[in-house]
Amino acid sequence: MKLMRVGIIAAVVVAAVLGASSCSYNRFVGQEESIKTQWAQVENQLQRRNDLIPNLVETVKGVAQQERDVFGQIAESRAKLAGAQTPEQTMEAANQQSSALSRLLVIVENYPQLRSNESFNRLMDELSGTENRLAVERMRYNERVQEYNTSRRRFPSNVTAGIFGFKEYKLFDAPPEAERLPKVDFGRS
Repeated sequence: MKLMRVGIIAAVVVAAVLGASSCSYNRFVGQEESIKTQWAQVENQLQRRNDLIPNLVETVKGVAQQERDVFGQIAESRAKLAGAQTPEQTMEAANQQSSALSRLLVIVENYPQLRSNESFNRLMDELSGTENRLAVERMRYNERVQEYNTSRRRFPSNVTAGIFGFKEYKLFDAPPEAERLPKVDFGRS
């Protein structure tokens, strides 16, 4: 009778451990999938940054270069006009200046505010927004990892984790250089 009671208690304990183990196993599977999904979101934001920022920088550079070219042509023609010695040189410089000024007027008519400043502001907004999105996704990933790793270490889940080989996930720790703003180069020397 005593042996039978010990056997029943052992069976109940084994059944309880197996029941808890299967719940832990299913929880770990769900948490791992959550971690993978969240990591995909981090990668998605990294790809967005890699696709978006260089194109915006090139757009700003292009608009700024167009404006710089027009203003440069105006300054150059003004200098030629001031240094003209003959009527021919004066006419040539005046025609150059008229041409440059007409290009400037077209730009100003089409864009009442010069566009390089607007493009630069958009670039800065996109940089800020992209970095914020990326920070949020990293934080969410780390939350999923922390939740999983905590469950993995708690008893009796740690037994299940050991039996089924659930390994610890690493938190997304940004490198020290991530504390600095990304470098934006407009091609000036």
